[in-house]
Amino acid sequence: MYLFIDWMPSPEICSLGPITLRWYSTFWVIGLLTAYFIVHKGYRQQCISEEKFEPLFFYCFIGTLVGARLGHCIFYEPEVYLTSTRGWLEMLLPIRFNSDMTDWKFTGYEGLASHGGTIGIILMMMLYARNVKVKMFTVIDNVALAVPFVACCIRLGNLMNSEIIGKATDVPWAFIFHSNEAFLNGEFPPRHPAQLYEAIAYLIIFFVQYYIYKKHDLPLYPKGDKVKVADLEAANQKSYVGKGFYFGFTIATIFFFRFFVEFLKKEQVDFEQGMTFNMGQLLSIPFVLLGSWLIWNAIQKAKKDTLP
Repeated sequence: MYLFIDWMPSPEICSLGPITLRWYSTFWVIGLLTAYFIVHKGYRQQCISEEKFEPLFFYCFIGTLVGARLGHCIFYEPEVYLTSTRGWLEMLLPIRFNSDMTDWKFTGYEGLASHGGTIGIILMMMLYARNVKVKMFTVIDNVALAVPFVACCIRLGNLMNSEIIGKATDVPWAFIFHSNEAFLNGEFPPRHPAQLYEAIAYLIIFFVQYYIYKKHDLPLYPKGDKVKVADLEAANQKSYVGKGFYFGFTIATIFFFRFFVEFLKKEQVDFEQGMTFNMGQLLSIPFVLLGSWLIWNAIQKAKKDTLP
């Protein structure tokens, strides 16, 4: 037992009067701020105006939050959130009612699904692209460069909350989670730290993708204050950005890993017990297929544009 990691951190970092700083929300903020700077830098490198970048963060934040919340409620707990007035209110508002709805407390959104967040951000990027007059694939490729890092931060937040845990195991690096979710047959057995597996994988995906961008795309774009339109057009033709490559790479790799790591996770909801593939795996398959097609299509377009 001494080889296992006894994991029992407080989900709270500190309290400042009535305000409580939590690990999960802190990692969310770190991820979003880092994404802001990464995407902003990409826009500047591609000479996309500051006016077009400014509203992007708002669209991304709303799309991710609303999509992730609705995704959890609809995909994983429809019987809780879609069958009563109380359920609908708790789905839409960050509060929790007591049994007779005479009182409530602020809880934040307890339950977010990455598949729903992905759908939400795609829809909001479509709206953003139409409103600011930027190519849809240019937008989602730039945003996709930062998504794996945000996903890594979210899973680290899950780790600090001792949620989305793995199945019981006896591997030496197993974690003993002290949470209600981890309680089994009167004890807390060692479990796979599935959140940590995902966080590490997403961080690797982030660095691999950024390496591709730095080696393939950055050299194409002209530098300096006086950039010719013809040079930008030539760069855009040869670039992977704007063809869906980075968006495809992100969703294909993230959800490919997600499909297999689900085999090591404890079921999140009761109806998944006995299923060959759980809900997370079934929802991952379309994203892997779409992402793979986008990668192939983008490479074919880039090859065609570079032919003499």
